[in-house]
Order: sequence, then structure tokens, then C-alpha cells
Amino acid sequence: MKNIPAKRDNIPLMPKRLSILILLTILLQACVPASASEPTPTTVLSLPTPTLTPIAPQPAPEEIQPTQVLVPPQPISRVLIVTFDGMRPDAIEAADMINVKELMQNGAYTLHAQTVYPSSTLPAHASMVTGTCPAKHIARWDEYVPQNGYALGTDIFDLTHAVGLRTVIVAGKEKLQQITEPTSLDYWGFIDETDNTKDITTLLNMGREQVKQGFGLMLMHFPNGDLAGHKYGWMSKQQLSAYHEDDKSFGALLQTMKDNGFYDGTLIIITSDHGGHETHHGTNMPDDLTIPWIIYGPQVVPGILKTQVYIMDTAPTVAFALGLPLQAEWDGAPVYEAFGLPVDPNRVGGCPGTTP
Repeated sequence: MKNIPAKRDNIPLMPKRLSILILLTILLQACVPASASEPTPTTVLSLPTPTLTPIAPQPAPEEIQPTQVLVPPQPISRVLIVTFDGMRPDAIEAADMINVKELMQNGAYTLHAQTVYPSSTLPAHASMVTGTCPAKHIARWDEYVPQNGYALGTDIFDLTHAVGLRTVIVAGKEKLQQITEPTSLDYWGFIDETDNTKDITTLLNMGREQVKQGFGLMLMHFPNGDLAGHKYGWMSKQQLSAYHEDDKSFGALLQTMKDNGFYDGTLIIITSDHGGHETHHGTNMPDDLTIPWIIYGPQVVPGILKTQVYIMDTAPTVAFALGLPLQAEWDGAPVYEAFGLPVDPNRVGGCPGTTP
């Protein structure tokens, strides 16, 4: 009988190689120490506590002020002198001279300026432009006398014309052409209602046409108040009406300047040659000597002038404004106060025969 090997519950035999691997694994686990199988404890690092330095409270930031923008003063490009013949200071309000009052209220002014003796049209206008008393410019006559020549001295038209600026006089009386030499003027024109010449235009239209052409220095003379004063009396209804109408013409002249781009940059001086009383003038009476003096425009500080102003101060003020040299012979001085500058306390003005 043959020996038949016993059957092993149908469990397949392990491959030899697998058996060896299992046996090695068991042996290795037996060799590892027990401590190695325990989990390694987590090490907690003890960090030093930081020392906090308290921050001192800071002051609240100051309010930031807006940066102040300094606007340079507008340059003075030209000067317009306007004279209302024979106008006393009290006529401005009495005649309701709206345009004159507006510039007066927005400019610097005095109603106590003084003219020269004799207080007449030609001598006073000569002092206005030459900056001197009649004793120096010698134009004491008050009619058109060609053989007498012109007022002596270096006048403001001489200086302005010499630097290439256009110079203009538009007047209501022929005799005013003797206040400066023709060579110092680019234009001279007049309309004299007292002569027999029939004029082809009006005084206003002549002035407006010259404004349109531009100018460096222009003198515009309105004569009608003086003419009415001689006929009807100073401060009469007729004279005040004449000044009111001349003020309208002045307003139209200003509008022409605005329309043609010549208003900004223009320094405007409004004044008179003399006052008057009854139907006369020419004396050293206060009513004859006292005149208004108003200045308006770039760099002018508005307000009532404390400085005693004289008609001879007009030329030096124009020279100062245009940067022209002041003349040693001048009896007048710039009205510095009008520009916010210090006043010379030692200044002595006026001409012989006049009272401040």
C-alpha cells in the first residue's frame, strides 16, 4: 500500500521567498527597544516675553493752512489824465457825476487839492504837466498867444514821448496846445466851442478815436462846465447840468477803453484846473484854488488821501507810475500815499500866492 501525503485543508503553500521576508520582519521587531516604539514628545520652546516701551502720545497735527498765493501787482501800462475845466469839488456830488464818483469811491482821492495862482486854465494846466509853479514855466497868460511859445521846463509829455510811448492831448480849448511842445505829442486835437470854426466831429468822438489807437499818456479835457460857469455862475443849475453831461461823455470814453482792451492796466487821474465863484475865477480865494484830485487803477490803494496834494504833483505821479525819471526842477512830488507808500513828513509844497 502506498503512503499518500495528508491533505492540508486546501490552503496553498506560501512561496518560499515570502516566508523568509515575514520571518525577517518578526526578528527585526524583536530587536527594536521598547522606547523606540513610543512617540517622541513634542518639545515646547519657551520664548522670552518682549518688553514693550509705551509710545508717548503725539500732539494732534496742526491744521494745514492753505498756501497763500501772492498775486503780483498789475503793471501800469498807460496813464489817462482827465480834467473837467473849472470843477469845484462840491460839483461832483451836486451834478451827480456817476462815473467820476465810481472811480473816486474805488480809488484814492482828496477834495482839498490846490491849484496855482493865477487860478486859470492855461497856467494851471501848464503846472499840471510841467510839475512846476508858474514862476518857472512862465505860462501865466490865459489865451491862445502863439508868439509866446510854450511852457518852459521838462514836462511829462517830453519824458513819455522820449521813451517811445504814444502821447495824446484832446482838448476843448485851443490855448492848451501851449502847455507842451508839438514835438512831444503824437496827436494834438481840439474842438473849441467858443470859436467860429464848424467842427466835423465832437470832442468825445475825437477822444474815442484816439483811445482806439492806443496811448502811453493821454490828456482829455472837458470844457463845458467852465463855459457854463462864466455864463450862468458857479454851481448854477446850468453848470451842474454841463458837468453831468461831461460825465456821461467820460463814461463813454471809459467804455471805449474797455471795448478795445485798454482799460485794464490804465492809471486814471481825474482833476480840474481851478474852481470858481459867481461867474469868475483866477483869484487866490479858496473857491478858486480848491480842486478835486482822484487816482484810480493798478497799484492804487483806495481811500481818502491825508497828503496835501497840489496840481504840480500830477506830473511827478505820472512819472513815478510809468517808471520815468523825476526832475530836480519840479516843485511837485509823486503822491506816494496813493500807492500805499510812506509819506514824506517834511515835504513842503504849494506855490507863492496860494494857501493850502
